Amino acid sequence: MAARKIFSDSVVPLPESDGPAPNGAIVQSATQRELDDTLDVLFTLSLDPEATAKLEARVAAGEVATPEEIAAATAPDAARTKLTEWLASHGFSVGKSSADGSSVYASSTVSNIAEQLQVDMAKVTKDGVTYSAARTAPSLPADVGEGVRAILGLQPYRQLNKHFRRYVGPTDVTGSRALAPAAAAAAATGTPPYLVDDLRAAYGAQGLSVTGNGQVIAILIDTVPAAKDLKAFWARNGFTGTSASTKRVTKINVGGTTLPPAEGEETLDVEWSSGIAPGAKIRVYASGSLRFVDLDQALDRIISDLPRYPGMRQLSISLGLGETFLGGPGGEVAAQHQKFLKLAAAGVNVFVSSGDAGSNPDGSGHGSSGPLQVEYEASDPVVIGVGGTTLDLSPADAVTSETAWTGSGGGVSVLFPRPAWQTGPGVPAGDKRLVPDVSAAADPNTGALVILHGRDAQIGGTSWSAPVWAGICALLNEARVSAGKPAHGYLAPLLYPLAGSSCFRDITSGSNGAYQASAGYDRVTGLGSPHVGNLIAQLT
Repeated sequence: MAARKIFSDSVVPLPESDGPAPNGAIVQSATQRELDDTLDVLFTLSLDPEATAKLEARVAAGEVATPEEIAAATAPDAARTKLTEWLASHGFSVGKSSADGSSVYASSTVSNIAEQLQVDMAKVTKDGVTYSAARTAPSLPADVGEGVRAILGLQPYRQLNKHFRRYVGPTDVTGSRALAPAAAAAAATGTPPYLVDDLRAAYGAQGLSVTGNGQVIAILIDTVPAAKDLKAFWARNGFTGTSASTKRVTKINVGGTTLPPAEGEETLDVEWSSGIAPGAKIRVYASGSLRFVDLDQALDRIISDLPRYPGMRQLSISLGLGETFLGGPGGEVAAQHQKFLKLAAAGVNVFVSSGDAGSNPDGSGHGSSGPLQVEYEASDPVVIGVGGTTLDLSPADAVTSETAWTGSGGGVSVLFPRPAWQTGPGVPAGDKRLVPDVSAAADPNTGALVILHGRDAQIGGTSWSAPVWAGICALLNEARVSAGKPAHGYLAPLLYPLAGSSCFRDITSGSNGAYQASAGYDRVTGLGSPHVGNLIAQLT
């Protein structure tokens, strides 16, 4: 306890850091063994405000910032140096820092963290899993904490949720919905579970000259899919040659830890993004867990990889958590916004699923008994929030109807102001960010074919619509490059002026609970679902 006395007259409280345990969590005193556990911690520093404001303006205009403008948005070297030196001298193992200095990763024992950061640590049990976690906010000595905005990772039970749902209707004897015979599997069937050609036909992407060639699609998720599942999926959809080669998929274990087994999300993301853009390469950034510290480290890795992979202009993320569970606009939200801003400024469009629990997601992200809210990360104003629809096709792949899916996350952000570009027909009055921006098929009852663990499965959720849009973005960017033009910047300012045009199918029926689909923009399906050919013509 001596360190507490030393710092008691000169400490900086960090209110944006991890705070009290959530409702429903069981909190008990930590044992000595648990105090000896190691915890990964992220110290976040603010970027230069003037340079950051310039990036925000560039992104809001749909422009790509210069490398010099992006490089100028850094955290002060002096603040980072002082912090890392203090950590190293106080029992922390200091890991990598982000290139811009805004993220310093470190680890230490729970007991040392409690002493040095002046936090009360406890056992916190949530959803049947017990963690060592803080139940009070941390502090740093004043001369060390001057440049530190927040300390994150002290509550490892706070994690994002995956946005995918398996079909739960009648199944055949294998437990999956019956599929078309294998002989006909390479052709669009018009019946669920849908194949790639079904969505291509529905969304005006058939017969186009673009395949995503020269583009790279990044996927952020906790683990990687099995190569044999990818090969089976590509074969089922009639892909051959390089489109069916596992060499087009690179798997990056960001933390170098043992990855969890595949459970569907990672497989859905890769199979469908690679299916919509069969000429694109895929880079899967496996974070190892859905804890914020691990996801932040993966985002930093993606940013650092951009110079080596200039075609990596699209990123798909199918994760989220209700904004009311995040404790405000600081802390983790502010840390991730800085990373998303860097990506958007570099011309990377980040497509984030809006959620699968409608307008009132609970803490699990799968129940609809929570407060009226949208989910972060889809609500960040420098990403593209992707909602979901129920898509019904005829056997000839004609769209018989497309309505709002009841599970499509959407509504009004309480964390972010309304971006200047979010205007147009149907956009309601107000000063807060609206979610989603666009949509695509998501209903698991008319869901996607996913081959998982060697077996056919039917999966939906906005985890399906997000990678579909990432694949579409690869097609848009290839078309731009083929026309001798630069790849797209942040798409949202370019898409909203197209509301009501032939570039989108306006979804005018259906509800996600509190909000109704209607003409123009709505808080269930955004601008609607895409017509890829018309988007290419308009944006190229």
